[in-house]
Amino acid sequence: MPSIKQIASVAALLLLAVGQSLAQQSYPNKPIRFLLPYPPGGSTDIFSRIVSQKLSESLGQQVLVENRPGGNSIIGTDALAKAAPDGYSIGLVATTYAINPSLFKLPYDPAKDLIPIIQAGFSSLVLVVHPSVPVKTLKEFLTYAKANPGKLNYGTVGSGSITHLASELFEDVAGIDTVNIPYKGTAPMVTDLIGGQLHYALDTPVTSIPHLKSGKLRGIAVASAKRSSAMPDIPTMVEAGLPFEISAWLGIMAPAGTPKEIVSKLNAEINKILLLPEVRERLAASALEPGGGDPEQLAAVIKADLARWPAIVKKANVKVE
Repeated sequence: MPSIKQIASVAALLLLAVGQSLAQQSYPNKPIRFLLPYPPGGSTDIFSRIVSQKLSESLGQQVLVENRPGGNSIIGTDALAKAAPDGYSIGLVATTYAINPSLFKLPYDPAKDLIPIIQAGFSSLVLVVHPSVPVKTLKEFLTYAKANPGKLNYGTVGSGSITHLASELFEDVAGIDTVNIPYKGTAPMVTDLIGGQLHYALDTPVTSIPHLKSGKLRGIAVASAKRSSAMPDIPTMVEAGLPFEISAWLGIMAPAGTPKEIVSKLNAEINKILLLPEVRERLAASALEPGGGDPEQLAAVIKADLARWPAIVKKANVKVE
């Protein structure tokens, strides 16, 4: 016959389980923190604020974006990994999440300490040139670069960033020899590109589009699998004859241990948000493509990228301080 102590222990466990179940059913009952490991103003910030605003409306609780930039996105991501797994801390990660393990000793395990909610979106990269470069197509660009080895330069933002590694990979696939000029921020890089101090860049469309429209830069090709809805007249690199394809993905994650029911609820709500015409229009204006799908899709992307980037980083001989 069970002792009073055993009965009390079972009762306590049952009460705890019931309490957790009720808490999950009433979720959310307080504001949710949306950690963003990037500074305000960029494409990740724009995306996060569009989604968090709509998520606030659908959940009936505020979803507050908290910018925690620094350390190539490591500082904010570590804060998310160490947050309580109760559904009240979620956050955005990008392709850099899968690149960083090849560059840094991380304070978290990207394969274990965070769990996916949804692959939320994509941002293509666009090859842009200063108008002084006498090319209008990718074929012309490659011909010109090969005829002038070591004479063209390009700008990148952050050692080991997606733009840096994509540019190194582009050089390798294209068989060209150009010079990397690293910058600490997008603004000074774009300023020098417009000013003619740089010849070209693989840039994010959100910063390039205004200058493409004004004629200060010329768009040559996008590196994504399909044309960007924000730049439909610019062909993909594959269309233009170069087997090169790379995009920056955006994913929403939660600390490991977050209840599955909460992850499923957030996934369902964000999937609905990404289908809203208003949201798709606002994302398109910033050259962002909506994602969607179940958590397993993002998990597969992260797993593939964690395996893919080490060889690229090694080949590019990337050194970070």
